[in-house]
Amino acid sequence: MENLRRSPLVNLDALAIVAQESAAQAAPRVFAPQRPGLKAILTERLLLPQGALFLGLAEDGLPVLLNLEDPVPGPLLILADPASGKTSFLQMIARALEATHDPSLVQAGVITPRPEEWNHFEGSASVVGVYSVKDQAARELLQSLTDWARNNRDSRQTLLLFIDDLEKAVCLGEEAGQFLRWLLLRGPSRRVWCIATLDANRASGMEAWLEFFRTRLFGKIEDRQAALFASGGSGKAFERLAVSQFTMREGDGWLDFWAPSI
Repeated sequence: MENLRRSPLVNLDALAIVAQESAAQAAPRVFAPQRPGLKAILTERLLLPQGALFLGLAEDGLPVLLNLEDPVPGPLLILADPASGKTSFLQMIARALEATHDPSLVQAGVITPRPEEWNHFEGSASVVGVYSVKDQAARELLQSLTDWARNNRDSRQTLLLFIDDLEKAVCLGEEAGQFLRWLLLRGPSRRVWCIATLDANRASGMEAWLEFFRTRLFGKIEDRQAALFASGGSGKAFERLAVSQFTMREGDGWLDFWAPSI
């Protein structure tokens, strides 16, 4: 049986880092410039807890997981500069979902301004739809997720909503915005999780929406003012992060981790 070490993110048992006892006692892992591949990582760690969504690999070689059965963290927002790996991060999570969860229990939909970037998910039983922010279908997806969540009392199924570029998604219209606000506020408690991305240099214009995301993951952010605003005044040097490297608050400190290559 694997040890379960709880992460004190938001001072709650919200995210878990899981490893075998031998791995927990090993020396911290030093990453080479070549990022580890997702398939190899998941092959090494087949016994992840039920309900855990793989988010990445910490510097000590332990996986970082989101507990889909605990709504406390709320929706997740990924903030970073353009070309820092935000879309690749979402796609890595989607591939991990395919590899670790039965699609009858966990499925995802995607809203993006660039649906062609998700073409390689066509036919996926886990990623059941990719919707352009310009299409009526994206609004209908938000309504369908809201209706499902409002009526979800006993279902063990979990639905994920990946929003690649929150700024574009909130321009779907007032009705769609109301559905999205409801999902951000209530979704996790009804087994609907939103994981969104946002360019850090656009965060100041999205202040009203940032308040919905108490769990924020940060990638490379060069501009110190943008970093301070996005993180609520953190002194963390986000400009030192590499492409596809991310960090999040862990108690009084920070947990750096990598999004594996796919």
